[in-house]
Amino acid sequence: LVINGCWHVCRGQKSPAAALDSSEEARQRILAGEFSEDMKEQFAAMLDYFGQSPIIVRSSSLLEDAYGNAFSGKYESVFCANQGPPQERLEMFMNAVRTVYASTVNRDAMAYRIRRGLFDRDEQMALLVQRVSGCAYGNRYYPQLAGVGFSFNPYAWSEEIDPAAGLLRLVFGLGTRAVDRRDDDYTRVVALNAPHRRPEAGPDEVKKYAQRKVDVLDLEKNALSVQSFEDVAREGDPTSLELLATRDEEVEQWARAHGLKQAFPWILTFENLFAKTGFVDDMRNMLACLHAAYEYPVDIEFTANFLCAESYRINLVQCRPFQAKGGHAPMASAPAVADSNCLIRTQGPIIGQSVHTQVDRLVCVGAGPYSGLSTSDRYSVARLIGRITHAGIDQENNPCIMLVGPGRWGTTTPSLGVPVSFAEINTVAIICEVAHMHEGLVPDVSLGTHFFNDLVEMDMLYCAVYPGRGGNIFNESVIRHLPNHLPVLLPDAALWADVVHVVEAEWIGDGRQFQVYMNALKQQGMCYLE
Repeated sequence: LVINGCWHVCRGQKSPAAALDSSEEARQRILAGEFSEDMKEQFAAMLDYFGQSPIIVRSSSLLEDAYGNAFSGKYESVFCANQGPPQERLEMFMNAVRTVYASTVNRDAMAYRIRRGLFDRDEQMALLVQRVSGCAYGNRYYPQLAGVGFSFNPYAWSEEIDPAAGLLRLVFGLGTRAVDRRDDDYTRVVALNAPHRRPEAGPDEVKKYAQRKVDVLDLEKNALSVQSFEDVAREGDPTSLELLATRDEEVEQWARAHGLKQAFPWILTFENLFAKTGFVDDMRNMLACLHAAYEYPVDIEFTANFLCAESYRINLVQCRPFQAKGGHAPMASAPAVADSNCLIRTQGPIIGQSVHTQVDRLVCVGAGPYSGLSTSDRYSVARLIGRITHAGIDQENNPCIMLVGPGRWGTTTPSLGVPVSFAEINTVAIICEVAHMHEGLVPDVSLGTHFFNDLVEMDMLYCAVYPGRGGNIFNESVIRHLPNHLPVLLPDAALWADVVHVVEAEWIGDGRQFQVYMNALKQQGMCYLE
């Protein structure tokens, strides 16, 4: 930081606002920074030790590993395929180091530190360089199984689930698909006391929401690569395939009827892994042991590789305190409300702490108007949402805010939803995704560990609504018949009133108010006007 003139930009700001304003300049300076010759020599010596084994560069800071914080996802981890001549591998590694350090001053990380009262704390960071756990299969390198685990499951989706037993999110291949929220693919969510109790409603949904893409290190291209499960599995280990995947009988019957011998019938379900091995018990015991040692809930990242059929080795690659909150208190039955008064009614997924309360500020993004916007305008709407959710908010005024919108909140792809950052919606109590724009909206806890941890720590509740599916209602007319308070709340944003509708409870004026009832255990929820 000192050598590259970054110290004052990164550490010398006197106010949180100034730090946020200068965060991008600091990030760019770090990314363009140079290392001393002595440091380069030490890097080269370390790379000689690893040889051409793929490596990952992880952040390891005092604040992110401390009790009481949920830094997962705020700082980067970078894979290096680590192939090629020494100088090329050194350049790749130095770029990874720059990327990790630059991530300490991105806006999400800065906003998180400010919100948690950590702005004035010195953030000291080391780097952890690990061999990537896995094996080479041709030009692909990956673990056969990876994922994240939580020793406490704060988001049970069934009364059969014991939150104290813990939760896993499993993927085939590199664990990046388990820790980051993906808009186009899915993970396997496992309640450790009831591994066969899936969030999906039936066999068709199990098939539809199975993982189809795999993250691998491409040793030939020297880069992280996203490939289809079929392509990877055809050239991988057939022994583990029998444990991790299930044959799709419909595909096999169709292939036989059409004389096709090369059809790929496998679906990633992990069912045989649970039924034929002690994997679930091993993971539950590991999490319980770590929980006891930390005297605190933990979240972990892990991999598993099969030595032979039904014999595997689990590698624990990361463990940190997990900001879990509370248990699941019993709730009264849902009130009887006419459909005409329901803005939304859902049969799940509902992920979070059950709640029955008044909504003080309801923000609804209209699916029709939003889908007609250009990409740049969709980003403008996302920035506007950040202003709405923070308008008038302080320590003494902390209203219950509910967001309702089409597709994904927090997507990186504006065609699939509203591309807000978490820092823009960290004052929100309830997030509702309406499956208008993207029919493949994930119907389970596949929010990605980083987004998942943010929801848990901020005690947010997440739900999804599927218009047209039994037990689901999205009745936008309920809110459209009420005055739009956006021009009152933010006069300069009045031009967006056709897209974003804001209802402030205290301004309705006729005694009516929005109530939200969400029962996570029974997977029943609604937002209604009374």
